Amino acid sequence: MAVADRVPLDFDPPVRGLRALLLGIDNGELSNPTPCPEWTVATLLDHLMGLSVAFTQAAHKRVDGPATSSAPVPSAQHLSRHWRSRLPVLLEDLANAWKDPAAWTGTSRAGGVTMPAAALGHVAMTELIMHSWDLARGTGQEYFADPRTLEVLIEFLSEGPAEGTPGLFGPVVPVDDEATLLDHALSLAGRDAKWRPPPRRRPAAA
Repeated sequence: MAVADRVPLDFDPPVRGLRALLLGIDNGELSNPTPCPEWTVATLLDHLMGLSVAFTQAAHKRVDGPATSSAPVPSAQHLSRHWRSRLPVLLEDLANAWKDPAAWTGTSRAGGVTMPAAALGHVAMTELIMHSWDLARGTGQEYFADPRTLEVLIEFLSEGPAEGTPGLFGPVVPVDDEATLLDHALSLAGRDAKWRPPPRRRPAAA
């Protein structure tokens, strides 16, 4: 029986996509800006490591873990120098944890917030896909997400307030009539699908 037949969302495809993006990051791009205000690529990678641990613990109903009581502030300075080998393992743990139907039942806790476990699973998937897009934009890579997953996330995000949810999602950003499913999901999570890195300044002529 496929994972998608047993649980609401399959984390394997987005995890594979994100791991592929990680392979395309040069060390020189770690200081690049991303669609997350004031976050560099390195800061975003640190956040991805933290959220992977937090939502893995949430799936296991670990309410006493260090990532369950509060959400750590992402920091480029705190990014592990072993992130290239460590983050893929954390992402794999995340995907495996949410394959268990029990992960989606009852309540759980992540980042100091307690809510229905199914809602936390949807938040985890939203974080994974949104930040994969952030990472792709910050490093000049292409990103594609499964349409079926996007449809589920759009329905989930549409239930939230238009002004956004502090600490999770920003205010809804309007999209045009030709917007893709990914564009719609991005807009509901408070992102501008047209975001591009600012042009690099050329050194002044001597």
